[in-house]
Amino acid sequence: MSSSITVRTARRRRTLRMAAAALTAAAGLTLTACSGSDATGVRPADHTDTEASAESSGAGSSTGAQGSDAQAGPGAKAESKADSKAGAAAKQSGSGGAANGAGAGSGVQRCHTSGLKASFATGGDAVPDPNAGGSTTTSIVLTNKGSSTCKIGGFPGVDLKSENGGERWSLARSSKKFSSITLKPGDSTDFTVNLALTKEEKGFYQPAFAVVTPPNETTALTLKWPWGTLVDQRSATHPATFVNPIG
Repeated sequence: MSSSITVRTARRRRTLRMAAAALTAAAGLTLTACSGSDATGVRPADHTDTEASAESSGAGSSTGAQGSDAQAGPGAKAESKADSKAGAAAKQSGSGGAANGAGAGSGVQRCHTSGLKASFATGGDAVPDPNAGGSTTTSIVLTNKGSSTCKIGGFPGVDLKSENGGERWSLARSSKKFSSITLKPGDSTDFTVNLALTKEEKGFYQPAFAVVTPPNETTALTLKWPWGTLVDQRSATHPATFVNPIG
């Protein structure tokens, strides 16, 4: 009787051990399976995170680039500021040089009325022929009386005035081409005025003064008229008395 109980007890214990072993094995499998499923679940998550990280890194690459620019920014900005300062200085220097070059090339500046002296050329062939009608000329000389070089070119304005100033004649201009002339201090240039002189007692105009306004100026130089009377063509479309350009 006791031996039967012993055998059953041994069997029960063995069964319990086997069940415990089975449970232990099952628990181990369960843990392994859980661990595997977790790992498998993590990988996609990691992959997704990696893509997200890559995208974020891409955005952060852009951001990182910006961040890098932001970090390098001060240097880059400083460099950029230095460059822009250098560029600005270069531009100023270039424009200054260009201005100086242009100034030098153009004779520094144009000739102003205040720096010029005007006179009629009266020697030799400069005297107009009173018998030549409309084919004679007179020359007006412009001299640089200033202390610096200047440039002049184009058509001067010439108005003829009567003795009392009541009758004024603004002379027309020719169609001749012109260029600029550089005058050093003391240098002179001239321009001619075509004249239609007359000895007739009717239909004439007697100037008393010639008012000369240099090109691009608003103030004038006044000269006494040294010649005779002109055919009065103040209302003519193509008068025979007209101004030619300087030089």
